[in-house]
Amino acid sequence: MTTLKLSITDLSIEDRPREKLERHGAEALTTAELLAILIGSGNSEENAVQLMQRVLHDAQDSLAELEAKSIKELCAYKGFGPAKAITIQAACELAKRRMKEQHNPNQTRYTNSDLIYQFFLSSMKGKTVEECRLLLLSQSLGFKGCKLLSRGGLTGTTVDVRLALKEALLAGATCIALCHNHPSGNPKPSLEDDRLTQKLKEAARIMDIKLIDHIILTDHTYFSYANEGKL
Repeated sequence: MTTLKLSITDLSIEDRPREKLERHGAEALTTAELLAILIGSGNSEENAVQLMQRVLHDAQDSLAELEAKSIKELCAYKGFGPAKAITIQAACELAKRRMKEQHNPNQTRYTNSDLIYQFFLSSMKGKTVEECRLLLLSQSLGFKGCKLLSRGGLTGTTVDVRLALKEALLAGATCIALCHNHPSGNPKPSLEDDRLTQKLKEAARIMDIKLIDHIILTDHTYFSYANEGKL
């Protein structure tokens, strides 16, 4: 099946991404149209919008999946060179930083699992390997810091409970929340996750530190040990 290429100039003014943005604002554009503005041109068979529609389709129409693509993977598309691939990666990184700006940790009291999930999501969304991080909190659940404890593979990462407690003590934290991601997209905890949670909870209790939650994070949902009554 052959797809007819229409150059951007063949489109009506209303359908040209740049003109459409100028007339109606960025929110009126599709994701593919916004990305087409960034890359500027397509290839001999597709205009920029058609090319980005195909790239997004291969990424399950997910910006997180698009961000996870390497420069080499993006350059495999006809019409994509390093400059376009780097532009896309830079745009994805800007989106992540904007997300972090909206969530100022120093002005938040982490009183529920959703707030904890949103905090970690801003930096862990789209990760393709497991990471484990520790949120360090005051007695009133104010922000005192966040530490990366470990980074592993696709199916697991090893966490040193002693390191977690050391970080809590150094920060003067009296409450902590653990979080690790499941790149598979399934937030269901494993038996090893259960064992780690109980081990950290008991070790922290001895040090007068309270584990308030352990979040298993995916890009679209999460599992909370506190919400499930497993702490």
